[in-house]
Order: sequence, then C-alpha cells, then structure tokens
Amino acid sequence: MNYFRTRAVHAGHGVDPQTGAHAVPVYQTSTFAYGSAERGARLFGGEEQGFIYSRITNPTVRAFERKVADLEGAEDGLAFTSGMAAVSALAFTFLAPGDEVVYLGPLYGGTEGFFEHLLSRFGIITVDAEQAGGLEAAVTERTRMVYVETPTNPTLRVHDLAEVARRAHAVGALAVADNTFASPYLTRPLEFGFDVVMHSATKYLGGHGDAIGGVLVGSSERLAQVRGEGLRHVGGCLGPQDAFLLLRGVKTLPLRMEAHCDGAEAVARFLEGQPGVARVYYPGLESHPDHPVAARQMRRFGGMVSIDLEGGFVAAQAFLNHLELFTQAVSLGDVESLATHPASTTHALLPREQRERQGISEGLVRLSVGIEDPRDLIADLARALEALRSPALR
Repeated sequence: MNYFRTRAVHAGHGVDPQTGAHAVPVYQTSTFAYGSAERGARLFGGEEQGFIYSRITNPTVRAFERKVADLEGAEDGLAFTSGMAAVSALAFTFLAPGDEVVYLGPLYGGTEGFFEHLLSRFGIITVDAEQAGGLEAAVTERTRMVYVETPTNPTLRVHDLAEVARRAHAVGALAVADNTFASPYLTRPLEFGFDVVMHSATKYLGGHGDAIGGVLVGSSERLAQVRGEGLRHVGGCLGPQDAFLLLRGVKTLPLRMEAHCDGAEAVARFLEGQPGVARVYYPGLESHPDHPVAARQMRRFGGMVSIDLEGGFVAAQAFLNHLELFTQAVSLGDVESLATHPASTTHALLPREQRERQGISEGLVRLSVGIEDPRDLIADLARALEALRSPALR
C-alpha cells in the first residue's frame, strides 16, 4: 500500500482470522490464557511474543498501534490511556536523576508543567531553550531528551525539525516530537531525523471527541523498552473500547484533515486585518514568521488558528461568549469547531510571566476549526467580532 488514504483504512489489521469480522473486534478481556506453565514462562520472559495481560498489550490496542506506526513511517507503536500518559512513560523510561530535558516552547500546559514541576522532584532538570538563549546554548552534554511540538500549542510556532534532531543527536540525546497538531497526514517527524513521535490520539487521530488516548511511535527496540518499563510499571494502558473508537477515527483522518485545513485557511485569511484582531497565528499565512519552514515540512498547514484580540481578557471573554457554532471547550481536532482561552484553561497552571514570555497573552483565543462549511464559521466569527465593538467594551 503506497498511498496514505489507503493505509489509513487498511494498515495495522485485516479480516479477523478466527471469526471473519471485517472490523477489528473489541477484545474486552483483562487476561489471556497461555495454555501451559512452560509457555507462560516464555511469554513473561520475552522469549515468545503473545498476549498475556491487557495492561501490557491487547489485540484491539495492538491494531491501533500498528496503524499509527505505519502512517508515521515507524517500525512500531505503543498506545496509552492519554497523551500525558505517553509523555510520562517515555520520560520515566529514558531519564534519570541529573539528566536534562530541553524543550522548545511554548508547549501544552500539561506537558510543560510535567517537565518543570514533576520531573524536578526526581532530580531531572528541565531547560526552556528560549530562556537559555536558543537551542544551541541550551543543549549540553547532560541533555538526554530534546522535546518539541509541531506546530506548538497555542502560538503555532513551527521549528526546523531537521535542525532540532541534528542538535539533539550531536550530544546523544533523544529527539522527541509531539505531532498532535499536525497529525501524520501533514508532518512526519521521523523523516526529519526524530527518534520518537508522540500523539494525543484524543485529538485528530480520533477526531470525534468520544475517546481519549495517546500513542508513541519509533523503533521497535526503543518502544520495547517503554512497554517493559514505562507502560508495565506506570500502568497507563489504553482500553480496548477506546482503541476501537480511535481505530475507526483514523480511517477518515486524511479526509477530515483536508476539510480542517480548508476551513482553517479560510478562517485565518478572514481574521487577518479584522478590526480588534491584533494578530493571527496560522503557519499557512505568509505573515507568519515560520511560514517558510512550515511550507517545507508540512503537506498543508493544519486546522488550528489562534488570534490575539485587542483589549485583553475582557475582549477574549466577550468574543468567546458570542460564538454560536464554535463550542467553548478545551481539546481540539474534533469534527466540531472548538474555541478556548489558553491563559485561563489549558495553560492556567503556568505563571503569568511565563505565559506572556511565550506569547500566551490574556487576549489570546485558540480556535480548533472543524469540518463545518467555512462560510458558516466565518459568519459566526464575524458576529463575535462585532460584539467587541459594543460601547461597553471600549
């Protein structure tokens, strides 16, 4: 199978050999019989591959892992109960006291909080590359992981992935990319030299707002380490029902991403230059500082748009409260359009000074553009912007 749309439907699984089921069955079981004490010893000792216990692996979950790995061009995949479970399992597998994690911000607030507040309790040092004077200055001999989102949440920076991977590998560090915003349809970081790619599968992979999950892809050897330590010991395993829903979602990923991109591009171009909008963040706009890098690394520019409104939180609040088609909610990547205020929701646990340094202002609104007709979405945004011209807000 050479083409992405075909692989999105067929990769990772086939007709069930026992029953002939066309869709992957939901293997709703906690444990698997291994038949003999001798075989059980081989399975638990790693001498034979097979299913033992659903915390470690499950046939429905395994099909999802294989599908995402195929779409990312990876040897293998490993699924978790959430994106944060995937990040933490990776960190706890490969980092030890005294190691450094360097990240290029801004990141999702949960990830940044995990790096800066939880890992520090275990003696792991977190370095914000921007604060350290850039990636070259931030990476040292103690760096064991370099972490980046592509694009970043919520200001949609697009870093040069090949350069990030090169600098990480120069000191023997893992290059890790959170590819949630782009999805493998738009960007595949392994092709630029990255070692591990993470997704919050809750977002574009699932696509329908009805399942939570996370997934890592990379080499079979590296993911076997995470399965044996970060998954087995920490225990953030994906359940088979969520895996079934995520498998179903991935089948339409390329079709949905085209609609997301169509809508986001139309919305971004409408918003650029509108009264009351100080800035539009969308890598598909020529005005975006990283547009040349995005054009080189991405098939298209994604379904996320952020805007900075004049008037700070008061303006953001009024704008959000006048939206009708955009639902006020966190998360992203759903077929329905969503809108949120990062400073008071997804990034609220970060200190205000840190948020402002990263461009997450009190007037910033993040839009996850769904697959609705862009003309309806633009009309909704226009009504909300009109509300900002009320005398009470001046």
